[in-house]
Amino acid sequence: MVFSSHVVSSLPGRGVARVAVAVLVSALAATGVLTGAGPAAAKGEAHGQGGATATMGGLKTYGTAIVHDDEFNQEVSAGLFEMSVEGGGTLQTYCVDIQNPTQKDAKYQETPWSGTSLGTNKDAGRVRWILQHGYPQVNDLAELAKKAGVSGGLTEQDAAAGTQVAIWRYSDHADVEAVDPEAERLADYLERSARDSTEPAASLTLDPPAVSGHPGERLGPVTVRTNADGATVAPPVDAGTNGVRVVDKKGEPVTEVTDGAQVFFDVPEDAAAGTTELTVQASTTVPVGRALASESRSQTQILAGSSESTVSATATATWAADGAIPALSAEKNCAEGGLDITTANKGDEPFTFELLDTEYTIAPGETRTVTVPLPEDRAYDFSIRGPAGFEQRFTGVLDCRTKTAALADATHTLTEPAPSTPVTTPTPEDTNLADTGSSGATPLIGGAAIGLVVIGGAVLLLLRKKQGQGQGQGQGQ
Repeated sequence: MVFSSHVVSSLPGRGVARVAVAVLVSALAATGVLTGAGPAAAKGEAHGQGGATATMGGLKTYGTAIVHDDEFNQEVSAGLFEMSVEGGGTLQTYCVDIQNPTQKDAKYQETPWSGTSLGTNKDAGRVRWILQHGYPQVNDLAELAKKAGVSGGLTEQDAAAGTQVAIWRYSDHADVEAVDPEAERLADYLERSARDSTEPAASLTLDPPAVSGHPGERLGPVTVRTNADGATVAPPVDAGTNGVRVVDKKGEPVTEVTDGAQVFFDVPEDAAAGTTELTVQASTTVPVGRALASESRSQTQILAGSSESTVSATATATWAADGAIPALSAEKNCAEGGLDITTANKGDEPFTFELLDTEYTIAPGETRTVTVPLPEDRAYDFSIRGPAGFEQRFTGVLDCRTKTAALADATHTLTEPAPSTPVTTPTPEDTNLADTGSSGATPLIGGAAIGLVVIGGAVLLLLRKKQGQGQGQGQGQ
């Protein structure tokens, strides 16, 4: 169960806001199930970076592996997951987060490597190489067996297990081996042959994801980046109310775009201050090697194969006649252990806020990125308010490490086989300590503590929009 603390209060005056930011306090229910708060449908909530959104179906093709540690061994399931894409399509993935459990029905979002443990892993490129040269990208099992020197041939289960084991050796730097000899030989071949490779581009993103300006202007440009042949543009849902149109450089309405196209929000001169958003949607295959992250503390995944799938991205626009006019977007930054909040001010007054006892002023026409440090494996939920009813909410979970201290204190219940288990207590036999591949019963993976575990306390971050000249101080929190 996850409990949230989300506190927002406003101050009077143009362009003035005071925001209390509280990181969620996470807890494990007595049953041992670790869940995450789903994204709330709030006005102005920050969206992901675009691309595919999918729901975890479960482990579909897998074998067995042994994870070796200094004190014990773990038996785990190793293989391919399957996800269903929102809007249509199917993804096949491997996990790159061996020490965390996989939550069935968890929602995943296509994510840059920088927002996952891959972003700080010097071997992330080798993981992509393995995906490109392992199963199912090479689905001719006879050919794959020949390359790996497997004389006895490979089953689909062997191929999936061997590919996953090779990935773990680079993604988690784990001492792991496949139980089946043929799968182990494939894992050795892929590990030995792996070469560095670059991160694949997103299936669909909009850059920047937020713009701002004055009524009577074309706000943008917002550039479309996609591997699809074409994409459709859905106009703002409130276009009939505020008259905002989506147009191209010439001011012509836009409903279809291709990679590299630039679109603008055309805001009428008499439009009252406000905010709106557009959505771009396409059908394409998601590139192999794209990361997928969940906000419910479910294992980070990496794409191994994709059917034709629906992908989408959104961009927001904010406008006002005068004062500070902020445009805010956020992206996880695992290298810095926090959330990068980018603020662009297209207004005619400075936008000033205080963050962790440091004051930042975004001058008119300036864009700046501030990194908000956040604790690992904790849900965060905070909002920033600005003038004319502007509000941007940011929610998520920072999951930048493949192994965390929290796992030693937690008990997890998985509803079906998963390729990894948390740390277990050694036994005299020192083998087969946690079998997650069984069926017909829900496996319970034990940790050092069983029962209700409350992780940490809320970390309170304060963002305050500084008051204008001649106004009194705002009320404290």
